[in-house]
Amino acid sequence: MRPNDRRSSAFDALMALGDTPMWVVTTADGVRRAGCLVGFATQISIEPRRFLVGLSKANYTYTVAQHSEHLAVHLLAPEGVALAQLFGSETGHAIDKFGHCEWHTGPNSMPILVGAAGWFVGRIVGSHDLGDHVGFLLAVTAAAGPDDGARALRYHDVAMLQAGTAP
Repeated sequence: MRPNDRRSSAFDALMALGDTPMWVVTTADGVRRAGCLVGFATQISIEPRRFLVGLSKANYTYTVAQHSEHLAVHLLAPEGVALAQLFGSETGHAIDKFGHCEWHTGPNSMPILVGAAGWFVGRIVGSHDLGDHVGFLLAVTAAAGPDDGARALRYHDVAMLQAGTAP
């Protein structure tokens, strides 16, 4: 094993141990809707409230997000594995994911997933090339919180999923 391979393997193991929450990001650009499962996301400011979400450049959601002014970010509960599978293992290049789940149009015309534990909509205030992902900086404009006692779907709950990719 080369030194770089060991470093990558150790880093990957450390990130898996972190067991981050899994999010589904949805968006619409007036013509198209898109959504994907996201593990690269975090709150980065308390006041003003800001959130950074990373979208893969290979993802259909990234293509649509480039033409949108807002993103909707959904936190899934552990019972949300089916939604995680739909938005993580299928690609918007091939299917309309919204035809396979319950959703409604929310603030700023964003698609809101009915099965999410909670969600927020953020206005895109910046984007940054981060390698194979682009980070979208969001200013929170609307939110619906989870029920008391809600728990988040975590990385270990979906680690077995195969990522949906462009055809």
